[in-house]
Amino acid sequence: MATFNELGVSAQFIQALTEMNITKPSEIQEKAIPFLLKNQQDFIGQAQTGTGKTAAFGLPLLMKVNPKSNEVQSLILAPTRELCQQIAKHLFKLTKHLTAKIFVEAVYGGEKIELQLRALSRPTQIVVATPGRLIDLLERKALNLKSLRTIVLDEADEMLSMGFKDELSTILRQSPPNTTKWLFSATLPSALQKLIDTYMAKDTHTVQVKKAEIVNNLIEHQYFVCEERDKLNYVIQFINTMNAATGIIFCRTKAAVQTLTKQLQSKNYEVDAIHGDLQQKERDKVMRAFKSHKLKILVATDISARGIDVDDLAYVIHYQLPDMPEYYTHRSGRTARAGKRGISICFVSQAETKRINEYTKLLNIIFRKV
Repeated sequence: MATFNELGVSAQFIQALTEMNITKPSEIQEKAIPFLLKNQQDFIGQAQTGTGKTAAFGLPLLMKVNPKSNEVQSLILAPTRELCQQIAKHLFKLTKHLTAKIFVEAVYGGEKIELQLRALSRPTQIVVATPGRLIDLLERKALNLKSLRTIVLDEADEMLSMGFKDELSTILRQSPPNTTKWLFSATLPSALQKLIDTYMAKDTHTVQVKKAEIVNNLIEHQYFVCEERDKLNYVIQFINTMNAATGIIFCRTKAAVQTLTKQLQSKNYEVDAIHGDLQQKERDKVMRAFKSHKLKILVATDISARGIDVDDLAYVIHYQLPDMPEYYTHRSGRTARAGKRGISICFVSQAETKRINEYTKLLNIIFRKV
């Protein structure tokens, strides 16, 4: 395995990485960083959440920025407010030891636009944005993309599944013709492939993290077979065995999230929900309580959980299996962070055990029946 130094990363960034306890490059970093540093060419990196994508594009982006220019040189698009904040925070930490400062600004919906307009009036070299809010800012002429050199589309499949196709097309159309595009995505569905064919170069360099590398060996994958009517009781039994540890419960639909949250609250569990119908203010309140451990359990849909990065998650419960196998990896990857162990447990009917067998083959995961 190469070191960050061998990949071409400069010493100030390696110092920051070491302080963040990142000492060895992940596979996506090893495959992406040297290419992105050396080439001014479109790039696709196919890798799941939790594989180190932010540093994979963040380090080359920061190393290519000209800190003497106050213009916006790089744009990172992400599906949710939380992911934008997370990316901006990560980039800020990476710049800690730079002598010439690089300024990163995150802009997203749900926040007063006036505050973001004020922030953007200061020198800013990198903007991290949700597609909808970026369009608002472009329409208000609050942002000028004429000096843009690189656009990064992070979690591109999620941006499409959340309905941002038109916004992405508008942004890509409005960017200068010689802008390099870097796209990172867990999956490449047909709608995303169309976007790639339309806006990215024919010779786009593509790398893929092998499925086997995606699985975190510190996660114990389990499944429990039960009737639908008994599921709630068995989930409660499992939560009780975890001794008030922090966890996330995933459901496929907003309705299921709301119902399960009410059922658990009625039994006096410290639990709340996040789903697409929540106002940003309510969502922020729930996330603050969860991150500070005032809430022990979060019930969430797949899309509403994007960008959630909480340390010390002891378990993930799959109350309903996800729509797509890849989402299982997104979900289970929330636990067992920073070298800690974690449990990912599915509560399934007899008929759904076929899906568990599919995950075993597709995702190279070994499940234990409990």
